[in-house]
Amino acid sequence: MKDITYIGTRNRNIKLKASEAILKGICPDGGLFIPEEMPVMEKKIDELSKMNYRDLAYEVMSLFFTDFTEEELRYCINNAYDEKFDTPEIAPVVEKDGVFFLELFHGKTIAFKDMALSILPYLMKTSAKKNDIHKEIVILTATSGDTGKAALEGFADVEGTRIIVFYPDGGVSPVQKQQMVTQKGKNVCVAAITGNFDDAQTAVKSIFTDEEMKKELDDKGFMFSSANSINIGRLIPQVAYYWYAYCQLVKKGSIKAGDKINFTVPTGNFGNILAGYFAKQMGLPVNKFVCASNSNKVLYDFFRTGTYDKKREFILTTSPSMDILISSNLERLVCMLTSQEETAALMKSLSENGEYSMTAKADDIVGEFADEEETATAIRKMYANEGYVLDTHTAVAYASYDKYVKESGDETPTVIVSTASPYKFAKDVCIAIDEKYRGQDAFALMDELEKLSGVPIPAPVKDIEKREVLHNNLCEREKIKDFVKEQLR
Repeated sequence: MKDITYIGTRNRNIKLKASEAILKGICPDGGLFIPEEMPVMEKKIDELSKMNYRDLAYEVMSLFFTDFTEEELRYCINNAYDEKFDTPEIAPVVEKDGVFFLELFHGKTIAFKDMALSILPYLMKTSAKKNDIHKEIVILTATSGDTGKAALEGFADVEGTRIIVFYPDGGVSPVQKQQMVTQKGKNVCVAAITGNFDDAQTAVKSIFTDEEMKKELDDKGFMFSSANSINIGRLIPQVAYYWYAYCQLVKKGSIKAGDKINFTVPTGNFGNILAGYFAKQMGLPVNKFVCASNSNKVLYDFFRTGTYDKKREFILTTSPSMDILISSNLERLVCMLTSQEETAALMKSLSENGEYSMTAKADDIVGEFADEEETATAIRKMYANEGYVLDTHTAVAYASYDKYVKESGDETPTVIVSTASPYKFAKDVCIAIDEKYRGQDAFALMDELEKLSGVPIPAPVKDIEKREVLHNNLCEREKIKDFVKEQLR
């Protein structure tokens, strides 16, 4: 097996082993880590298709995390993908209305972030041990709704760690907020910020590159890392479920090994779809990725024009986890298509001018989007046709898929990546199905959704409105650094 080294997107001379990159989270210059060389999957699809999720995840991750022993990596995987998930398949694929849905919401926080954040604490603890790190690891995380709870759940009471999560005040669903502010754990802290997700993400990234603050906290025995998908330890585990989805289709006889398929991915920070792109670079037979945006369609415009322009109105939508104008992981794709030098220049332009343009493009990624009306229509249509309830983010992807097929005529079998349970967004889902639910309480509508869907309310959110609120912090966006220092006194 070839050793994989991780290099910076803005400076290829920054080189670390996987475990070191996981601990760092981000490069000192603000760049992100990418594999210096993409590994190739040498095992045949027919062989992979016979594996359960844990074994297949090992085959994928072992090609990237080459400084982990088999024992170390299997320890991480087996502890992550266990009875925390409510189905033995971990990530089942279901066929509805002529399209396949990869359900990634069967974990403890009923969102796809569980797929990576269930394993990240184990990867981080193992990495610290391998590198003889004895400092307390402080996980700083910005969330647009789902990452925060999944990270809190993963790191709560994990020895040798603390976690601080920032979410946009008024910018997450009632259920998402309640999941975070009721989180238990001696080492957890949650704070709303006056601003949007981009403000939180920018502030957190600036802390990682603040040498003065880093030294100040280093002297106190702390080191920073991230649970956002800017951390390569968050991104790589997601590659596995693209392989698993494909293998399930082969196993079911829906396709033959070697046939190409499409993936449609609801996209905000670009980490989820980038994991799929990594899978294709490894050899997964993929034709196209449809990058589905909501009304904050900065990525749609980028893939259509080659210009990334964040200078636009920030729109609060019914798919809040995608309400993002600075898609951090796009930097990794930019670097893979250009060079470190050009990436550094483009990211500087984004920071200083709010935009950049490039001519290189990924021909296998297509931008599409769905506005609020199209999203609601997609939920209503799927429910009417199949009795299957989509969450608002998956509905963005389903509506985008429909538009893509009509525009392109591409009839390639398609997997829509379903990123959250509809219960996380019960209010907007119910209203989309029937206007009579407008104005009703978000938590009470979970009972209605149970009747509509025939799916019991998932245990992680059942009676969540009755749980004690443990975190009431509100932080001005300009004072996030001061807030972090205060928490670490």
